[in-house]
This record gives sequence, C-alpha cells and structure tokens, in this order.
Amino acid sequence: MKHLRFALLGAALAGMLAAAASAATPTTLTVKMVPQNDSGESGTATLTEVADGVRVAVKLDGAPKDVPQPTHIHVGNCGHINKAPEYPLANTVNGEGVATVKGVTLADLLKGTYAINVHKSGTEIATYVSCGNITAPSAM
Repeated sequence: MKHLRFALLGAALAGMLAAAASAATPTTLTVKMVPQNDSGESGTATLTEVADGVRVAVKLDGAPKDVPQPTHIHVGNCGHINKAPEYPLANTVNGEGVATVKGVTLADLLKGTYAINVHKSGTEIATYVSCGNITAPSAM
C-alpha cells in the first residue's frame, strides 16, 4: 500500500511538472510591431507553434498598397540587430504576410534574442519601417 501511495504521488508530481513546463512556453505569442523611420506602420506579428515550425502572421496598419516589403527575423533587438536575416519570412504586402519558419520552435526563438523587421521595399531594403522584439509574455 505504501508503494502505491509513492507511485501515485510520483505520477501526480510528474503531471504537475509537465503542465508547468508546457505553461512556461506559450504555443502562440503576439509581438507588437512598432513604426520605424517615421513610417507610421504598426500592428502585430502573431507567432504560432505548428507541427513543422513556427507560423508568423504579420498584420500592419499604415502599410503602402501593392508594395512587397521584405520581412525577416533577425538576431538582436529593434534598433540593434544583425543586418543579415536569420530567418526569411514572406513579404508583407498590403500590410499582411504569413510564413512558416520550419524546424524552429517558439522555445528556440524565446531562448535567443530576435526581432521581426519589415523593410520599406526590395529596392530600399536598408530602411526598416516596422519592428517587433520576440520576447516571452510577462507574468501577471
């Protein structure tokens, strides 16, 4: 009987630890995208863990019409990034873009220092118009 109690207690603790571990890393994360270089382009990027990676959906207000804007995940924070993209995303067009970064998890992104950057256009790639830091949600 004593062994059964220990087994049940161990199973309960294992379940609580598994729940705590899964609660520590969200399956969806919303990143606030802020304007840069007086662009007026702001909005969100929603990162969702999917079977083969992380789906990134960018939605910006104030974006130009019919101008493909290169969009990437860079190492670093807004204002201090590695200019070489770490993960390419789909262009943001008319304020929207959706891509899946394969082979990556949200936990991977949250362990590092990353930012999502939207560039003005393919011809003005050096000009950033919107940026958002990928950070864990703050505890309430």
